[in-house]
Amino acid sequence: MDTAMAAVVRETGAFGGLLYVLPPGDNALWLVVVAGAPYEIAAPWRRVALTDPMPVADAVRERRLVWIAGQEEMARHYPRPALVLPYDFALSAAPVTSSAAVRGGLVLLWPGGRPPQLSTGERDAIETGCRRLGTLLQQAADRGDPLPPPGRPRTLSPSAGRPVPPDEAAAVAAFVDRLPGGSCALGANGRVTFVTPAAADLLGADPADLVGALPWEALPWMDVPQVEDRYRAAMVSRRPQAFTVLRPPDVWLSFELYPDPSGISVRITGADPSEGPPAPSSEPAAGPSRAIMLYHLMHLAATLTEAVGVQDVVDQAADQLLPALGAQGMVLMTAEDGRLKIHGHRGYSTGLMNRFDGVPLNLDIPAVRVLTTGVPGFFTSFADLHHDYPSAVHEDGMASWAVLPLIASGHPIGSLLVSYRRPRAFPPGERAVLTSLAGLVGQALDRARLYDRKHDLAHRLQSALLPRSLPHVPGLQVAARYLPAARGLGIGGDFYDLIRLDEHTAAAAIGDVQGHNVDAAALMGQVRTAVHAHAAVGAPPDHVLAGTNRLLTDLDPGLFTSCLYIHLDLARRRACLATAGHPPPLLRHADGRTELLRVPPGLLLGIAPDTPYPTLEFPLPPGCVLVLYTDGLVEAPGVDFDDATATLAGLVEHAEPTDLDAMADTLIRHAPNPGDDIALLLLGPVDDPATTTRDDGVPGPP
Repeated sequence: MDTAMAAVVRETGAFGGLLYVLPPGDNALWLVVVAGAPYEIAAPWRRVALTDPMPVADAVRERRLVWIAGQEEMARHYPRPALVLPYDFALSAAPVTSSAAVRGGLVLLWPGGRPPQLSTGERDAIETGCRRLGTLLQQAADRGDPLPPPGRPRTLSPSAGRPVPPDEAAAVAAFVDRLPGGSCALGANGRVTFVTPAAADLLGADPADLVGALPWEALPWMDVPQVEDRYRAAMVSRRPQAFTVLRPPDVWLSFELYPDPSGISVRITGADPSEGPPAPSSEPAAGPSRAIMLYHLMHLAATLTEAVGVQDVVDQAADQLLPALGAQGMVLMTAEDGRLKIHGHRGYSTGLMNRFDGVPLNLDIPAVRVLTTGVPGFFTSFADLHHDYPSAVHEDGMASWAVLPLIASGHPIGSLLVSYRRPRAFPPGERAVLTSLAGLVGQALDRARLYDRKHDLAHRLQSALLPRSLPHVPGLQVAARYLPAARGLGIGGDFYDLIRLDEHTAAAAIGDVQGHNVDAAALMGQVRTAVHAHAAVGAPPDHVLAGTNRLLTDLDPGLFTSCLYIHLDLARRRACLATAGHPPPLLRHADGRTELLRVPPGLLLGIAPDTPYPTLEFPLPPGCVLVLYTDGLVEAPGVDFDDATATLAGLVEHAEPTDLDAMADTLIRHAPNPGDDIALLLLGPVDDPATTTRDDGVPGPP
């Protein structure tokens, strides 16, 4: 396996590679071999789920070669790894197969600056290497070898290079000692393998303490972000790097790093901090340090995980990105029905945004072009912008602009404009960081749009299932409220209903289906319909619940339902109720005394088909108020249910019984923070039918 891995790295011209295995029946790839790079750099991706937004996961899942030509392309398609490794390098990922079965994945790494496309020879070498590795993995599986093997992935040592005769070694050592400053060498694992006396003197350390150690561990003053960041940049991009660091108390040292497959040669000289670090022949540094980018990444990722809807994404992105990037303006846009949809903005006037909101996608403006092509645009001045878009008018007062694609599932779904009042150069590293951050926003936006669509669908479904208005029942005051849960989709299975049976009788029902999702809402509609159907034929309360229960046990929805049903005889001033595991109602008497109507509860609906439901008959004279509610009105963490209902009874007792709407508002206002749905139905018999009132017909929060 090691020989085959080394061969594919060598034959493709790559500087390193990672071999992953896919154990049978597993949904994740496991890293087993690392070649040409320190394991510590690959450690964050030792396990890669097949659903992760990673090149090797896409290659294995889709059985195709994935090619990333450089830093900006990585940032565009895979923002998370691009932020952790913000360096210029190229990457290929390919499935490792044998006998038409996928055995794993192969990742190969090339230095930055190589040709943008793989040559035919490189592609052939990748395919040959993958077949060879696939055969070896198949043989390992046939032998019963554990996949992945236990322990840390194997790291292949780089080739030793050409042998050096003793006399030449002495000449090389003398040559190095004569150079100004000092020199040292780091192995592929970052540890010091060689140090000159002059270098040890500049570092203020004994050579014996340096050899075999990581520089930032042996020298505490080197334990600063840019040191390890530049080392990682040299190892990943295979390009020279430089930095200046202070050796306490007042000695500034300049370091130049020159990498090759075997490690890094380091030149150390004294430095004047006012002159800045020397510039070896390399590309500009990859932007902000790794530590700073990780800081921004963690904050943005953490806040975006809390974003629920599209507006949340807009607010979180603006709050995090503008101060982190030093920008003054931001606009987040998507395509909707063939037009540009502006979801939110900062730093721009609403009037200006309204002019662009809804423009057709055939209009040649930066936001539309980036949205349709997925290619970012960076404009350091209005002259650059006007060159690409001659019809553009400078009207926002900004000096530089970055227009970034919002990518989700490999496709652009929108564009993000970030603007600056002062000119901005946008070096390659910064472009990659901006594109990566926009990728995180794009993924969050995609989730948020799905949530908003589900949320809208769920509420329209629930609105259709709950009564739009309650019927006029002579001799009965009615008030109703419904408040959705504050978590999840904000939808659930709580319901209420008032059914007019004839001139002097009516029925009321209230219930709570388990769950806070579309399934709960759909089942709620079925329960309400079943209760209504049984009530309409004049069935008594126990029969209504028994019939509804038989229906639910036949349907076997996997959700249970509590329900309370009351038959109201307004002519005889009496009521009869039955309950299926529902909280007992409160009855406020005309003199203000309030009691809990305790009736032996039957089982929840949907558990057993032949469950009996005991009934309770009681007087219902004018001036009293019957309070039906779901548990969301009283339940709170750490509060005993009896104490909660006693508190509710106190609120009912002190409320004005002739104004049920005011009473309903009071009870809702004093409810716990709604982690659960709340349904509330108040019923009050009156003497004079002419004074009968009902609710406003719009169930919802007051």
